[in-house]
Amino acid sequence: MTTPRSANAIQIAWIMLKTAFTMIRSCLPAIIKQAMHCLDPKWVDFEMTRWSKRLLAAPKVNYQIHNPHQVTLQPGVPYIVMCNHTSHYDIPLSVMAFPNQRIRMLAKRELRKVPLMGKAMDVSMFPFIDRQNRAQAQQDLETVKAYMQQGIIIWIAPEGTRSRDGHLGPFKKGGFITAIQANAQIIPLGIDGANHVLPAKTWRFRLHQPVTVNIGQPIDASQYDLQQKDVLLQRVRQAITQLSQSV
Repeated sequence: MTTPRSANAIQIAWIMLKTAFTMIRSCLPAIIKQAMHCLDPKWVDFEMTRWSKRLLAAPKVNYQIHNPHQVTLQPGVPYIVMCNHTSHYDIPLSVMAFPNQRIRMLAKRELRKVPLMGKAMDVSMFPFIDRQNRAQAQQDLETVKAYMQQGIIIWIAPEGTRSRDGHLGPFKKGGFITAIQANAQIIPLGIDGANHVLPAKTWRFRLHQPVTVNIGQPIDASQYDLQQKDVLLQRVRQAITQLSQSV
């Protein structure tokens, strides 16, 4: 395995250029297909996987997927994937844990305003949430449940934002309320090493960084009621804590 090393200025510029091109290459066709009324959800699933591969290839991430429990996604079952959030690369890494599946991230509403990307996410059934408006956030979570009923697998970072130091932050309760109400299976993921690919608030890319994605056993949220949401939260937190540590 190649030894990890910091990217130089030229390599950083190349990574950023490839990343921007990858976003355009994925987003623009989605918008065009939607305008022509021929946007196939299966195409979006395939494109999400291809987008993830390209993003991870730009800084040459050496990732491994560990699935000791042989977790697979079954049709007709509502799923929420939850993982620790330390890097922009957590989402493509999570997609690669379940390639070619209907995974869509729960995104902050501000991303909807990003040119090209926001529109592409909207037409591809990415749910958005308003973190600043509690009433709107509750309505947004209703949209999440509706999407799950249509077969969408929701990716949620229960911390709500990226960790700056790589340590697991406090969990927000909204995703667990939704999981209980939707009778969802929560799949905990632990990602170890992604924070070193691109640390928060920097452009210091690290090439050939080893990253491990550990898939935990599903947790059945239907076994909990809303009064037990904190118990469910703690169970998922414990699972992610264990999974995000080196194995």
